[in-house]
Amino acid sequence: MKNKQTEKARLHPRNKNRERYDLEALITALPALKKHIVPNKLGAASVDFANPAAVRLLNQALLKHSYGIEDWEFPTQNLCPPIPGRADYIHHLADLLSGSNFGRLPTGNRINCLDIGVGASCIYPILGTVEYGWHFTGTDIDPASIASAERIISANPQLEKLECRLQPNPKNSFQGVIKKEEYIDLSMCNPPFHASVEEAQKGTRRKIKNLSGEKMKRPTLNFAGATNELVCKGGEYSFIQGMIRESEIFAKNCFWFSSLVSKQSHLRGIELLLENSAVEQFKVIPMGTGNKSTRIVAWSFLTKDEQAIWRKERWGKNAKK
Repeated sequence: MKNKQTEKARLHPRNKNRERYDLEALITALPALKKHIVPNKLGAASVDFANPAAVRLLNQALLKHSYGIEDWEFPTQNLCPPIPGRADYIHHLADLLSGSNFGRLPTGNRINCLDIGVGASCIYPILGTVEYGWHFTGTDIDPASIASAERIISANPQLEKLECRLQPNPKNSFQGVIKKEEYIDLSMCNPPFHASVEEAQKGTRRKIKNLSGEKMKRPTLNFAGATNELVCKGGEYSFIQGMIRESEIFAKNCFWFSSLVSKQSHLRGIELLLENSAVEQFKVIPMGTGNKSTRIVAWSFLTKDEQAIWRKERWGKNAKK
């Protein structure tokens, strides 16, 4: 372990939704959102965040208004990702590349990104493609999620170069989807962070209570289609632990590996895993949206000389001479 860097937590300056939502513009983009605007605790107009249908429409409106995505339909049993937080992960990964390239940001489809667990919504490839023109490959263990992501891709012309791959082994993150001679500039993942369905339901009840002030014995959540998105054996820590160990097999295939770490209590253990591995450097990048705090952990096995060769051979004009 040779280098560690921590950055300040904040909503990223390049985030298109950094400011208060422009409800009029969003309703213009998606009129169906209008009936879900209600007064908040202060009496100001707001989205009914306790209503899953309202949240879904809000994020559809954000994608249409800010990113030009006209068609973002996927099964209602799958998670609906909040656009601002997902965009922040993409922007911080862009900064990660920039920091490895003397402050110059590599853009365009020569930059290859791998999204582990693309999900039915295909959200990270959408944002990365629209914001930076990167080429994305999304993987998932669920054939239905792959089919949904591919439908979204085919429905939006600007996404036509995105690729999806089915992960045949649920225990693997990289094996079975990264080809032997394939090179990935950025690998990202939003891992399932609950160890059981019961734990996930408890978290959902807590979230709904915070949003609405009401208790719910049975949260409105269909686990039949969303279990793989929320739950894995051992929870978040176990998933990331396996990812770190497996990444060593592809140490020279990927410039930066990364994952979100939702639970602060898991961070020190993950740092210890990286400190005791063969990585050349890792970084912890705090993020925050609203009342939620999270962080990205990114690691690389490449030496400085290997990084220089990588920049020259794969980033072309994006790399500093």
